[in-house]
Amino acid sequence: MKEKIHPEYKVITVKCACGNVFETRSTRGSFTVDICSACHPYYTGKQKIMDAAGRVERFHRKYGKFEKDRERGKAEGGSQP
Repeated sequence: MKEKIHPEYKVITVKCACGNVFETRSTRGSFTVDICSACHPYYTGKQKIMDAAGRVERFHRKYGKFEKDRERGKAEGGSQP
């Protein structure tokens, strides 16, 4: 490695919004983060449950009428593609 061209790689402190504090090394210096491995749902296994049922109901309200029309056409003997 060439001398005096690389930035200083020093020990820094990282602070998370959840209160977690840890040390690592960086050229940047100490900083804060919004989310870390201690509070991230992927690493903790505490994932937020999304309202999938509401989305499905909204889909049926929006596109259900087309399905009903298709079934009614088959019952009447019409040929639907």
